[in-house]
Amino acid sequence: MKVALLGCGVVGSQVIRLMAEQADDLAARIGAPLELAGVAVRRLGRKREVDVDPALLTTDAEALVTREDVDIVVEVIGGIEPARSLIVAALSKGKSVVTANKALLAEDGSTLHEAARAGGGDLYFEASVAGAIPLLRPLRESLAGDHVNRVLGIVNGTTNYILDKMDSSGASFNDALEEAQALGYAEADPTADVEGFDAAAKAAILAGLAFHSRVTAEQVHREGITEITATDVASAKAMGYVIKLLAICARSDDGQSVGVRVHPAMIPRTHPLAGVREAYNAVFVEAESAGQLMFYGAGAGGAPTASAVLGDLVAVARNRLAGARGPEESTYASLSVHPMGETVTRCHVALDVADKPGVLARVAEEFARHDVSIQTVRQEGHGDDAQLVIVSHRATDAALTATMEGLRKLDIVRAVASVMRVEGDE
Repeated sequence: MKVALLGCGVVGSQVIRLMAEQADDLAARIGAPLELAGVAVRRLGRKREVDVDPALLTTDAEALVTREDVDIVVEVIGGIEPARSLIVAALSKGKSVVTANKALLAEDGSTLHEAARAGGGDLYFEASVAGAIPLLRPLRESLAGDHVNRVLGIVNGTTNYILDKMDSSGASFNDALEEAQALGYAEADPTADVEGFDAAAKAAILAGLAFHSRVTAEQVHREGITEITATDVASAKAMGYVIKLLAICARSDDGQSVGVRVHPAMIPRTHPLAGVREAYNAVFVEAESAGQLMFYGAGAGGAPTASAVLGDLVAVARNRLAGARGPEESTYASLSVHPMGETVTRCHVALDVADKPGVLARVAEEFARHDVSIQTVRQEGHGDDAQLVIVSHRATDAALTATMEGLRKLDIVRAVASVMRVEGDE
C-alpha cells in the first residue's frame, strides 16, 4: 500500500519515523506492507527532524496525490488551502485520505465528505481532535447504536496549561503564557489557542459526529481566556472551583436542536475535569445507554498526534485491501444549532457595590426582573472594597446577559468585577 505524505513538520516527521520503526508490525496488522511513495514539502533543502530519502521529497503536492500508484494520502500541513484542494483532488481520484486538519474539517468538512463519497475512498480524521486520544472513532462507530446527549471537555492543551499554572502558582495570564511558549506548549502567535478558535473547530467536529448533523466553526459560540485574571482564578479557588476552557456540545431539552460553545467556566474541584493538569485533554461523553464515558490523554504533540494518524492509516489500508469502505458522514438528524442566548447555563458574578443598606435587595430585584433566581450570595469587604458574590440558578444565557446589563446601570453597583459561567455541578 503506497502512502503519499503532505507535510514533514512536527507531525509529519513523526509519521515517517513510526512507519519506518514499526514497518513489520504495521504490515502484519494490515495484511500488506506500507510504502512511503513521496513527501510533499515547501522547501527541499530544509533540515528535517527525521532522515528522508531526498528522492521522495517533492514540492509538487498535486502531482503526488494524483499519482496512479498512490493508495492513501496523509495530510498534515494544516490550514484551509492548499490542503482542501489537495484532499479533494486525492479523493476524486479514488484515494483514501487521513487528515489531522481540524480547521478545514470545521469550516468545510461537507466538501471533503462529498468528495470521498463520490470518489469511493475513505476519509478518516481521528488526529484532528484531542491528539492521541481515541475519541472520534468511538463517537463515529462504537456509539453508533446509542443516543449521545452531551459532550463536555478540555480539548486545547495550551489553554489548559496556562489555566493550570495560574491556579497552581498564582501566576498572571501573561506569565503563564510565556512559560507555555518557552516549553513549546504555545505558539509564538497563540491567538488560535487563547482566543478559543482551535477549541471551537474541535467542538464543531465533535458535535457533528455526536449529533449526526453538520456543524461548522462559525456556528460555535466562542470565548477565549485572555480576560481571565489571577484574581478570578484565586476567587474560584477560594470557593472550591477551578477555571477551565471547556468545549460543550449538548442537545436541547426538546431534542430538536443542539448548542455548541467554547468558553471558560468554573467547575467544582471534585469534578474529574478539574484534575486535568498541564497540557492534557479530557472529554466526557454522556449517552443514554452507555452513561458517562471519559477519554483522557495527550491532546497534542508530534508523536501523540502521529499515533492517531497511524491508527487511521491502518484502518483505511485494511479497508482498501478488503475492497470495503469505512463509515460515511452521518447527517441524517439535521439538527439546527441554537444561538447562545437560548442556551441554559449558570453564572457566577462578582459585583463591586456601595456599602450601604438595601444593596442586596436591589440587586436581587434586578435578578428577579429577568426571571433569574439566585442560588447563593455572600458579601465580602467593607467600604470601598465591598463586593457581592452571587451564583445563579440555571437560566438562559440571554436572561443572564440582560441581568448583567441591568446591574451595570444600578447606581449602587460600581462595577461588574467578573462574570463566569458555572458547569459540572448540576
